[in-house]
Amino acid sequence: MGLASRKQEKLRIGILGTSRSTHVQLLAAALQSLKAEVVLISPTRLTVHIPGPLAVEAMPGSEPGLETLNALLVRSLPGGSLEQVIYRVDVLRRLENLGLTVINRPAVLEKTVDKFYTSALLADAGLPVPRTLVTEQFTRALETVKELGAVVVKPLFGSRGQGMVLVDNLDVAYRVFRALELGRYIYYLQQFLPHANEDFRLLVVGKEVVCAMRRRGNSWKTNIACGAVPEHVNPDPALSRLALKTAEVLGADYLGVDILICNNQPYILEANGIPGWSGLQSVAPVDIARVIAGYAVDKCLEKEKMGYSRSRRVSKWS
Repeated sequence: MGLASRKQEKLRIGILGTSRSTHVQLLAAALQSLKAEVVLISPTRLTVHIPGPLAVEAMPGSEPGLETLNALLVRSLPGGSLEQVIYRVDVLRRLENLGLTVINRPAVLEKTVDKFYTSALLADAGLPVPRTLVTEQFTRALETVKELGAVVVKPLFGSRGQGMVLVDNLDVAYRVFRALELGRYIYYLQQFLPHANEDFRLLVVGKEVVCAMRRRGNSWKTNIACGAVPEHVNPDPALSRLALKTAEVLGADYLGVDILICNNQPYILEANGIPGWSGLQSVAPVDIARVIAGYAVDKCLEKEKMGYSRSRRVSKWS
């Protein structure tokens, strides 16, 4: 029996995101079913006071401050200017420093929002990733197409397969890379790996792979948003170990891990620190929002059990 099923003082858990998001709504309902009080927080309305007993507020005059929550689930970090993006992550760091449990931690979000950073960390840990070249140099990018024959050009920041282009022709590469150069983009190029138009998404929560799916596409893109069809699978133990190791390396509480098989060799394509699960839920035998909510509640109760109460946290920092 998990801690979430025990009687406890009502927990206050925030969700950072928009109330219009289906994932936010599902998480809110799941948390409420576990008797937690849910606080919805817009990521664009955070205000920080330095110093002061009210350290971070979600809107003018809100009381108490967000640091008095038991936990904060991050479901959205919207794009914006460089200052806006850095500020929002810094606010999460501020909350973490004040003692708040943030899921996923800001360090994890920084690692997973940037495909280059993710791939480098996984490769450095000895995990299999596709051959990748990252550069700002137009000529070096062209040389990579000559060397590898076919590459997938990806935006450093992006999801759902949007903006990915398969380039296997030097003339096409020239036009694509010139366009990227005009926009001052980074060239993030991964060797194209034949994969029968399918790959796997595994969802890790805590130290467990809670569900997985095979995604079958009509083209080399296997994202559900690009028309791929999900199919529930019980993943091969080797794939589960890879997903769990990925989460361990990145320090994630929960993580979506995409793995492709080429010539019987698995490769980790991406790791998502704010994973969506609509496609996976359509075939999964578990209630994903309930699993994540239960994990968050259990983590809060473990922390309270260790004596780190909200009252102690506030008195320490006020």
